[in-house]
Amino acid sequence: QVQLVESGGGLAQAGGSLRLSCAASGRTIYSDAMGWFRQAPGKEREFVASIAFRSGNAYYADSVKDRFTISRDNAKKTAYLQMNSLKPEDTAIYYCAASAYYRTRSADSWNYWGQGTQVTVSS
Repeated sequence: QVQLVESGGGLAQAGGSLRLSCAASGRTIYSDAMGWFRQAPGKEREFVASIAFRSGNAYYADSVKDRFTISRDNAKKTAYLQMNSLKPEDTAIYYCAASAYYRTRSADSWNYWGQGTQVTVSS
C-alpha cells in the first residue's frame, strides 16, 4: 500500500500562485509515477499533471501547460505542483495519485489516492 498526503491548498486571487505538495509513504517501490488530478463541483475528476520519479519526465493537461509545473524530490518521496497565473476555473479539490506509469490521463489507471486539498481562486 502507498499512502499519499497532500498539503498546500488554500485561497488565491486570480493571477496568483499556490504550491501543492504530496508526500508518499509505504510501498512506493512499484509506484514510480505521481500525478495531480482535480475535481470541481458537478464535474468529473480530470488530469492535471504527472511526473516519473526516476526520469523526471513530466506530462501536463493542455489547460495548465505553461502555468503549472510539477516537480519531485526523490529523497523525500514528495511531488510538488507549482501553480502560477491561477484562474477562477482552476478552483477545485486537487488530488494526488500514484501509479506505476506517469503518462496516462485516465483516473482509473492510478492506483493510490490522497484525500484531496481544496484550491479556491477568486476573481
